[in-house]
Amino acid sequence: MQVPGLIQFDDWQDLYADRMISMRTSAVRDLFAAASRSDIISLSGGMPDIRNLPLDVVSKVAADAILVEGVAGLQYGNTTGREQTKQLVCRLLKDFDIDIVPADVTITSGGQQALDLLGKVLIDKGDLIITEGPTYLGALQAFSAYEPTILTIPFDEEGMQTELLALELARLVKESPDGKHGVKFLYTVPTFQNPGGVTMSLERRKHLLKLAEQYGVLIVEDDPYGRLRFGGTPVPTLRSMDSKVVYLGTVSKVFAPGLRTGWVVAPRPVLAKINMAKQGTDLCGSALNQVIVEHYFNDTDWQGELDKMIELYRKRRDAMLEALEEYFPSEATWTRPEGGLFVWVTLPEYMDTAQLLSVALEKGVIFVPGDGCYPAGSGKGKNAMRIAFCYEQPENIREALKRLGEVIEERMKLYRTFIDAGVF
Repeated sequence: MQVPGLIQFDDWQDLYADRMISMRTSAVRDLFAAASRSDIISLSGGMPDIRNLPLDVVSKVAADAILVEGVAGLQYGNTTGREQTKQLVCRLLKDFDIDIVPADVTITSGGQQALDLLGKVLIDKGDLIITEGPTYLGALQAFSAYEPTILTIPFDEEGMQTELLALELARLVKESPDGKHGVKFLYTVPTFQNPGGVTMSLERRKHLLKLAEQYGVLIVEDDPYGRLRFGGTPVPTLRSMDSKVVYLGTVSKVFAPGLRTGWVVAPRPVLAKINMAKQGTDLCGSALNQVIVEHYFNDTDWQGELDKMIELYRKRRDAMLEALEEYFPSEATWTRPEGGLFVWVTLPEYMDTAQLLSVALEKGVIFVPGDGCYPAGSGKGKNAMRIAFCYEQPENIREALKRLGEVIEERMKLYRTFIDAGVF
């Protein structure tokens, strides 16, 4: 029995699988309750701003999902997804020069399910996988359930530093008794990376694919933000450059995240294993959601609506970069994204943004501490933070960063006081 105000003991502690030890909750999900408060300015979640979607159009699309398609959206469906939805994905990906047919596609419950399925299919306990460092915290959460060892490769303004990757792969081969690197796959968000906002340059993409070919490494390309460009020059997707790449996408950032509709494109032997795993996970995804997605992208000016959304993001990105210049200390550095939803801020090494968050919350601001974007226990990212510009209005972004800048400056003054006093 649970008694309010008392410590609750877990009578089922001995029943949990060992893998639960390595799993942790999502930093973003943990902040959702605070983000919903009216007195909080949230720079934490990467929520697309769908408040301006034409609801009359969307309601017609939803109605047509029933009135036009009949009961098709209300019945069980194929594990791999509706054929019409997969045809739509093939058409959408032609914009990225990805030439595929429906048999190359499986529809998933958002991009997140695709990550979990990849973990289930590919990772045994202790297996080595490689990611950018920092990387998407949802991917870390999905993969951690299967207990891998995760090696992170730093990025700079041109994305993952593939020259460092080359050194690591060579080291792994040299140190291995059997001369094999042991890497199951490499996971990357090369375009408008989450959490960094940076985009991998064309030269580094070529280098990455060359290394993948040389060492036989499977590449998983996660591309939820590729259509959210508001500056710079487009760069080809890794999948368009190499058909062996596993490619993940979603409608969450360009239409409606609540529909939980994404996809995985993979070599067919890999896709067959993913489909087998998916059968045991959900039997099939929501046919109704897929029908709604089909009608939205086939029957409406979705690109026009997306263009309006992108313009909002551009203005908010500009407001964030201007406010960072104005309110943050000179010791801080940050990325300057040409698209996507996020900026990555790095503070002096002695700062701890997890501790900073509790003080910032008192000032009415929340963000994602950087250590959540690294594997648990790595000790990395403690002096960094991810801030999102996608949802708040420009004036709120400026106010949030003003408050946050004041909190950071107070902590830095306190540190300098301790230095002067000889405490450190």
